[in-house]
Order: sequence, then structure tokens, then C-alpha cells
Amino acid sequence: MSAKTDEILESLKGLSLLEASELVKQIEEAFGVSAAASAGVVMAAPGAAAAGGEAEEAKSEFDVVLESFDASAKIKVLKAVREATGLGLGDAKAMVEAAPKTIKEALGKDEAEALKKAIEEAGGKVTLK
Repeated sequence: MSAKTDEILESLKGLSLLEASELVKQIEEAFGVSAAASAGVVMAAPGAAAAGGEAEEAKSEFDVVLESFDASAKIKVLKAVREATGLGLGDAKAMVEAAPKTIKEALGKDEAEALKKAIEEAGGKVTLK
């Protein structure tokens, strides 16, 4: 990578969860794109669930929710969450300790199942919504 991209990457690693969320919104607005795991998806999910059985059959996006974890496996679960999200140690630890907590949103079925399996193998209890 170039020095410029390395510098940007290092800056991104230092962002808090709130700052990263704000950055995603700004990028979406500036470039007219939509991030797959944006906050807008969270707002749309309850309405989709209220639509009834048809929404369940046609569901193509899933949220991976860490419900709980074995206390003895906390570090393994933390590592699995960090790998999946790319978060820093502090943010990932806060996310794991806040269980039940959505780890990733709007994933395809295969990707959501793979993430669920990885976290469960580490000692976490996960549901897909």
C-alpha cells in the first residue's frame, strides 16, 4: 500500500464506534452509496418483521446477534468478534460485554451462518435475526 492509504488506515483504526458510524453516514452522503451494515437497516428491520410470514420467506439479509457467552471463553469470543468486525480491542470488548448485542447487520445467509458458527465455536451463543 501507499503511504497515504497506510495513514488513512491507521486513522480509521483509532475511531470509536460512534465516530465510525458517523463516518459511514458521511461517506454514504458524499458518494451516494449505501453501506450494507448502515444504521438505516436497523430501523427498517422492525417494519420488515411486522409484514408477516411473507417477509420471513423472502428474507435475504440477516443480523448476527451475540446473545451470551461462556465466561471461560470470553477471550476467544472477543477474538472472533474482532476478526468479524475489524474493531479495536476496546470497542470489541465493550460489544461482547454488552451482550445481547448485534455484531453485524444485513449479511447474506451464508456469511451470517459462517459468522454464527465461528462465534459459537469460540464459546458464544448467537442468533440470526
